[in-house]
Amino acid sequence: MNQDFLDALRQIEKEKEIPLEVLLTTIESALETAYKKNFAATGDIRVRVTSSKSGFKVFCQKDVVDEVRNDHTEISLEEARKYDPNATVGSMIEIEVTPENFGRIAAQTAKQVVVQRIREAEREQVYEEFGDRVGEVVTGTVQRKEQRNVFINLGKVEALLPPAEQVPTEPYKFGDRLKVYVLEVRRTPRGPQVVVSRTHPTLIRRLFELEVPEITEGIVTIKSVAREAGARTKIAVSSSDDKVDPVGACVGHRGTRVQAVVNELYDEKIDIVRWSPDITKFVAESLSPAKALSVSADESTKTALVVVPDNQLSLAIGKSGQNVRLAARLTGWRIDIRSESQLARAVLTAEADSEPYEPDASGEADSELQ
Repeated sequence: MNQDFLDALRQIEKEKEIPLEVLLTTIESALETAYKKNFAATGDIRVRVTSSKSGFKVFCQKDVVDEVRNDHTEISLEEARKYDPNATVGSMIEIEVTPENFGRIAAQTAKQVVVQRIREAEREQVYEEFGDRVGEVVTGTVQRKEQRNVFINLGKVEALLPPAEQVPTEPYKFGDRLKVYVLEVRRTPRGPQVVVSRTHPTLIRRLFELEVPEITEGIVTIKSVAREAGARTKIAVSSSDDKVDPVGACVGHRGTRVQAVVNELYDEKIDIVRWSPDITKFVAESLSPAKALSVSADESTKTALVVVPDNQLSLAIGKSGQNVRLAARLTGWRIDIRSESQLARAVLTAEADSEPYEPDASGEADSELQ
């Protein structure tokens, strides 16, 4: 084979991690097809990549027989011994049938095949790499917008951020660096397509894992996450070490850790609450920044009645019910909030003046197993 060609293949083997044997086998297979197409050849054609100036030789395999009935696939014993003195009836021999101009055709075909094989190998590598990274957070750069889709450059691949996974309040300007959650990897005719998200609740979990060493070490655990992307998020945390405050670990010195996450999310508000196995304590914590006076829980209906001071009722409910809605998703319980005066009137009149807030099916808290 031409040494330059062989060196080029070895360079490809090193850079693209495609075995040389795979490249040679692929080239030989393509050359067989090219030979048959260009020279209208029939029979069992074999192309062998050999060490010669042309680099390629074509051989036709024929069966040695007493009487030839098909010139394309059979050869007489007398004719066969001109090529191989040891040929016998029933054996198979290879006869070189390389045409004069096959070197040029072979070179063109080899180039096309190698380019195609490299493209396929790169696509497969991208699919395998990002297939293993589903559920992780990666950093990319906003590349372009097409209609409502945003494309994020992740280095080896351009990821798709579809409208359903975008936060309406985020700008997505060209060149912006973003951390995105790898949602799925799809096989398409044009190669693998990586789909990412900026709204997924687990994005919050992964961002805190990056900022808080105690989470990576397993000391602090994020029990659940409830999020309304672009507006507010609540996370419940616990600690396996009595000496480590889980809330303080996530907030960081002077709020540096939580602020890093807030900055990444374009100033989305984040409430960090302490998880407790006692549901009454957990529900009370989940309504932060409001302070509950008392919490009573009904296990059979998973409903909690929370009493708050009159001046904190609106804070506990939040704008458009956001605070209590997120608290319900975080705990997985229905939460009925009453002020002191409301409760007093209810006791006197035996009327319930407010309906319980409950998590909807689509907004359930992100479980610890995610």
